[in-house]
Amino acid sequence: MSTINGLPAHVLLVHLIVVFVPLTAVLLIFSAVWPAARRRLIWLVTVLAAITVALTPVTTEAGEWFQHELGGSPAIDKHAALGSTMIYFVVPLLLVTALLIVVHLRDERGHPVGRVVTVLAAVLAIAAGGAATVQVYRVGDSGSHAVWGASRAW
Repeated sequence: MSTINGLPAHVLLVHLIVVFVPLTAVLLIFSAVWPAARRRLIWLVTVLAAITVALTPVTTEAGEWFQHELGGSPAIDKHAALGSTMIYFVVPLLLVTALLIVVHLRDERGHPVGRVVTVLAAVLAIAAGGAATVQVYRVGDSGSHAVWGASRAW
């Protein structure tokens, strides 16, 4: 994917990632630690996690095209290297969501998974959500520096 309506696709798609990753992470953590939230949000979290996993490689591919168009620079290369790792941070969000679906369905059917599995799911959700959020910040920050430069003061 190269452009959307004449604009580089990466520039547009990255905004979806920047919104969806932290949103998915926060809702996943809420769903993991708060059973009432899980009952209401698990399917929304599942959709958000799936969309995020699907959009991440598309955004990365669009970024690689854009990097090729712009030419190499150390800042752009750093951003591209960090961006290529995002898939490793968003897939765990989807995997933990799948675990929470099991917890949810078992609870709904009157056969809870047990305290250990529920606590493990919460710990994994916090770890995956925190890591994904930090990484999307790191990638976005490096992209901002690549575009705007490190020395700009607002």
